[in-house]
Amino acid sequence: MSASLTERERQVLEAVIETYVRTAEPAGSRTISKRAGLALSAATIRNIMSDLEEKGFLYHPHTSAGRIPTDRAYRLYVDSLMRLPLVSASEAHQIREELEGQRTALDQILSRAAQVLGVLTNELGVAVSPSLDEAVLEGLELLQVSSDRLLLVLTLKSGVVRTIFVEVPSRMAAEAVVQVALVLNERLAGLNLREIRATLSDRLRDAAPDAGTGELINIFIQEAEGLFDVTPGSGVASGVLLGSTQPLAGQPEFATKERLQGLLEVTERRDLLRQALAARRQGLTITIGGEHQDPQLAPFTLVTSSYRFGPLSGVIGVLGPTRMPYDKIVALVDHTSRLVGDLLQ
Repeated sequence: MSASLTERERQVLEAVIETYVRTAEPAGSRTISKRAGLALSAATIRNIMSDLEEKGFLYHPHTSAGRIPTDRAYRLYVDSLMRLPLVSASEAHQIREELEGQRTALDQILSRAAQVLGVLTNELGVAVSPSLDEAVLEGLELLQVSSDRLLLVLTLKSGVVRTIFVEVPSRMAAEAVVQVALVLNERLAGLNLREIRATLSDRLRDAAPDAGTGELINIFIQEAEGLFDVTPGSGVASGVLLGSTQPLAGQPEFATKERLQGLLEVTERRDLLRQALAARRQGLTITIGGEHQDPQLAPFTLVTSSYRFGPLSGVIGVLGPTRMPYDKIVALVDHTSRLVGDLLQ
């Protein structure tokens, strides 16, 4: 894409992008001439901007003589023009201070990471919990909480604990509950959750020494898919964690009621956000405007970086308008994801 531009065009395009990101106003040739430090006249810059518009990198609103970068321009910028700054010592200290106090709980670490990224970037911080299919079961407990309900507590080697209610037809004898917990630990500990779901029936086929335990064993066999699937679904518990929307809502792109409503609708669609984040599992990923599969995300850019601990991985990043300081945001997202991975280890 960049091969189609001359060096002058690349310089002017970079100047237009950086000016528009800073001012949120369409950039005119005089502004670029004065601010960008290019050894070019305003007339020359105007001609170059016109050429860039013809090539699909700029457009100008009919109410203004200035130009605005297109999604294509931002893509070229992040792929070949952007130079990443170093994360400042104060920013690095703020991120570490926010996260280190929550090291023992995965969801708290991710939530705090989303919050601090939102504050530092003035965008919406986002994080997605890892898929736990590869998480290894360290042990489980069965606790009787009512006459027809048990609480299954799964402790995973990643340090994550998940609780699931198990419905039973009638009050189970305490001895039977203890016995079944022993059997489950003996036969399932050391396996990952995907393996447990796939093989539970075979592993428990001969595990019921008496009728009292047999009824509960059968419940686990019949409901294996639900009891050992702790991957978040849709809705509030979708595994998508968001920072505050306040910094993002204050940006010029959301000054009108209609655009602010569009932002709020996106933040309420955790299923939409999780789907957009689901495939982003390795390294740094930047999706700009119309590159999103869902048109509801077309006004936004999503910048994420993956974190990993053991066999588990997830992503963390920011959601904002396509007009954003990509260099600063990419550096902060990458730094934060690395720190999250280090803390989880």
